[in-house]
Amino acid sequence: MSSLTSDPNQTDVNTIIRPPYFFISGFRAIPNMKYYYIFLCFVYIISLVGNTFVMTGIYVDRSLHSPKYIAVFNLAFTDVCESTALVPKLLDMFLFSRQLISYDQCLTSLFFVFLFITMQSFNLTILSYDRLVAICCPLRYHMMITHRSMLQLTGAAWAFAVLMMLISVCLITRLSFCRSLVIDSYLCDHGPLFRLAAPCSNVVPNQMMAYLNPCIVLYLPMVFIISSYICITHALFTVTLPQDRLRAIKTCTSHLILVAIFYLPVILTYLLQSLIPTNARIINLSLTSILPPMLNPIIYVLKTEEFKVSVKKMLRRGAQRAVTQGKPT
Repeated sequence: MSSLTSDPNQTDVNTIIRPPYFFISGFRAIPNMKYYYIFLCFVYIISLVGNTFVMTGIYVDRSLHSPKYIAVFNLAFTDVCESTALVPKLLDMFLFSRQLISYDQCLTSLFFVFLFITMQSFNLTILSYDRLVAICCPLRYHMMITHRSMLQLTGAAWAFAVLMMLISVCLITRLSFCRSLVIDSYLCDHGPLFRLAAPCSNVVPNQMMAYLNPCIVLYLPMVFIISSYICITHALFTVTLPQDRLRAIKTCTSHLILVAIFYLPVILTYLLQSLIPTNARIINLSLTSILPPMLNPIIYVLKTEEFKVSVKKMLRRGAQRAVTQGKPT
């Protein structure tokens, strides 16, 4: 299918050529790849169960109805949506050899997958801001981090992410695809998709978005998170008591692990994409998209003392209810 093309003579130069479908190439010449896709299926199931459990726990336990857990709930919701937007379609394409995807489906997939990946980054940034205020300004925390301010932050993040993705998709709709229709990726990836139109259309606006999006979604949040942890480190060793310091370090360590898992592989892939083989790039980006939603509830939420206490209370209530229902009347 590497020679799959559109007919460049089917219309005049002023008409936009929109092909009926694209072909997602995926991995090339790697044996036994079905086991990798089965692995992704298990990761997806664990991600769904873990994040659904986190959202249920936060919804049920009123003690977790704090501003911080608005961001945590939003992160779990985004993880479920991102995994669901990506993994089922990926498995359908490559396990069952259905690698043709219609034009409209391709743009829809691009919009939602990258929307939820963008929101993952923004959620980690919001949680970093929460830790920054909690440790550096503890006396003002409840004034600065309120339900209203956290809802405003998450709402603004969603609105901005939707706007970014709408601009990216709308810029693609103006392109003509008159040559190859093979997308060298594991999904309808923004860069490989708009570059197919380079021989037939002006892709400069798309290239600008391709440079701007990583800056906004990856580099700027990473700079903010690093800066916030420099401030947190200074505060930990100059202000707080030893016991408070240890508790804060535990919380920050979990968050830093998530930040490293999400940002470092994808940033390195973007910076070194000209040096990385296609298969290595695809496997790196696919794991970066799929592993964080599974690991987020395990590393961050389930290690949080508040959530552990909440889970124990829920389990205790469930056990008491079961004993009560089992008693003869």
